[in-house]
Amino acid sequence: MSRLRFPPASAVGRGAAWYRGDCHVHSVHSDGELSPAELAVRARAAGLDFIATTEHNSAALPGVWGHLAADDFLILLGEEVTTTTGHWLALGTEPGQVVDWNHRVGDGRIDRCLEQVHQAGGLCVVAHPHAPYGTGEFMFPLRGFDAVEVWNGLWTSDRPWNADNEAALAQWGRSLAADIRTGSWRPAMGNSDTHSPGQIGTPHTVVLAEELSKEAVLAAIGSGRSWIAESTDVHLTFTATAEGRAAGVGERLTARGGQIEVQAVVHGVPLGTVSFHTDRGEVHRVCLPATGPGTALWQTDSADSMFVRTEVRHPNGYAAALSNPIVLT
Repeated sequence: MSRLRFPPASAVGRGAAWYRGDCHVHSVHSDGELSPAELAVRARAAGLDFIATTEHNSAALPGVWGHLAADDFLILLGEEVTTTTGHWLALGTEPGQVVDWNHRVGDGRIDRCLEQVHQAGGLCVVAHPHAPYGTGEFMFPLRGFDAVEVWNGLWTSDRPWNADNEAALAQWGRSLAADIRTGSWRPAMGNSDTHSPGQIGTPHTVVLAEELSKEAVLAAIGSGRSWIAESTDVHLTFTATAEGRAAGVGERLTARGGQIEVQAVVHGVPLGTVSFHTDRGEVHRVCLPATGPGTALWQTDSADSMFVRTEVRHPNGYAAALSNPIVLT
C-alpha cells in the first residue's frame, strides 16, 4: 500500500492532496480558439489545479506558458501526437521537445517515440481511442503506453467528432483482468480536449499526488492513483478495507482470505447511480439520493474479486465519475 493517506477531496496545497487537472487542451498555437492566458484563467475558474499543454505535433512555444504557472497552479508541457493510425498524448515533455508524429502501425518507429518521452520523465497516453474520424481509431499495440484516455470531452453528444467514450471505457474495462494478472494494467484518465470556450475541465482527472509538481502528478497518473470527474461539482471517495487495512484507487489491498468491504461516497450527482465492477463485470448497484451525499457499500473477498472499480452515472446514463481499480490480492 502507498504511504499516502487519503485527505478530503477538497484539500489544496503543495503537500499530499487530491489535485484536479485537465491534460488535453489546445490553444490558438494549434487549432484552439483560446490563448494560453485565457486557458489558464478558465482552468483556474473551473477549479483545476493543473493543466497540460497538448498542441498538435508541436512543442509549447518559449515564453508562452511559463509565466502563467503559480505555486497553486501547475502547467505541464506536452504534445498531442497525431498519426494516421491514432493519436496519443506525450505528457511532461521538456521545453522545446517535439515528438515525431510521422509514424504509423507497422513501420517500427512507435517504440522510439515512446522512449523519447519516457527519457524526459514523461508519460505516453492513448488519446480518444474510438474517435469517429479517419485518424481517430487507435491502432497501435498498447505496449509502451502508460495510460488510456477513456473519457474525452462530453460523455456523448451529436458532434460528429465526439469520441465514443462508452466504447473506450468498455474496452479498457475488459482488459483490466488480464493486465492486472500480468502486472501491466494501464490507468484510465479523462480530459476535455479543449478547443473552444466552455470545454475545459469537462472532464478532468483527480490525482492523489505527494505535491503539486510535474514528477508527483505524473507519478500519480502513471500508478492509477486517480479518478475521473465530469466537473468539480462531483466528489468521490472510494476505498476498500480488510482486517483494519485500507486502500484507495490505484492501490493494492491484501485480504489474506478475509472479507473486504468496499465503499464509495459520492457528492454532486443527485438521483444518479453508483456501480461496482470486478473481473466478473458489474456486481453491485446503488441509487443516490436527491440531495446530499450518497454511500454505496459492498462486500467481497480476494477469491471472488481480483479488483474493484466504480462508475457513477446520472439518471440518463451519462458518466459523472469513473475510478481506477483497487487491486485485491
